[in-house]
Amino acid sequence: MTNIIRRSKMVTWVGFWVNIVLSLFKYIAGFVGHSQTMIADATHSLSDLITDVAVLLGINYWSKPADATHPYGHKRIETLVTGLIAFLLGVVGIGIGYEGLISLREPDTSQVGGIALIMALVSIVSKEILYRWTVIQGKKLESPAIIANAWHHRSDALSSLPAFIAIGLSLIDKRLSYFDHIGAVVVSLFILKTSWDLLLPVLQELSDKGASDNDVMMIIKIAESIEGVREVHAVRTRKHGHAMFVDLHVLVDGDLSVTMGHAIAGEVKHKLLEYGPSVQDVIIHIEPYETASRNK
Repeated sequence: MTNIIRRSKMVTWVGFWVNIVLSLFKYIAGFVGHSQTMIADATHSLSDLITDVAVLLGINYWSKPADATHPYGHKRIETLVTGLIAFLLGVVGIGIGYEGLISLREPDTSQVGGIALIMALVSIVSKEILYRWTVIQGKKLESPAIIANAWHHRSDALSSLPAFIAIGLSLIDKRLSYFDHIGAVVVSLFILKTSWDLLLPVLQELSDKGASDNDVMMIIKIAESIEGVREVHAVRTRKHGHAMFVDLHVLVDGDLSVTMGHAIAGEVKHKLLEYGPSVQDVIIHIEPYETASRNK
């Protein structure tokens, strides 16, 4: 667990410092190149620091083991942080779209410098690389919060794309600068879609939505593969971060001893923990097959 925490922090710290450096150079490029678009993009990059800080602070809490007050562990804190990042992504998307719509009525009059175009390209390339690396690390660590933060990096790359196009068009022909605002609205829709895709699993988990049908069928198949198990029913699941808690009823021959029934239950639990879909803990209720069959 300590190694996972260390790696998670390392991934987030890399993003943190990249955001600081990019924001600084974007502001410089915006002021020197007389580009309001680049200054706005620098502010967006600076907003990424909020999610980096949220992840860095949250890791210390959601990685704690289960205790008396949190018997299922603290992974729901990671879920809440993921929800916060998704919400902030949505706010950024709405803000970019709003500014794009409003500024369509405000023609640009300043002469944009080439340094702003170069910085926009640097931002697109660096944040896309950072996104790809972060999402790979997030999947390895099975961390929804780090994956959500990766998408925040991509939103920054996407927001720099209309800036690059607009600045380039402005350098070619100043009358084409309105494309910047149209592009910003389009990008905002992509960011809002990403925000919803991240937020939906959070809402499902917090409302105790069970595992998918495929995961449930896999759990039943694994349990019924154990020798002595006649049938499995009443499977219930609960997501807790990336982990899953399972409880189910296992039907065995009614004439088996308590010791044998307990041994079968132990084998079912062992197999589910080893081969189940992110199963962290299992509660098994043993029932006599003959009684259960009569009650159907």
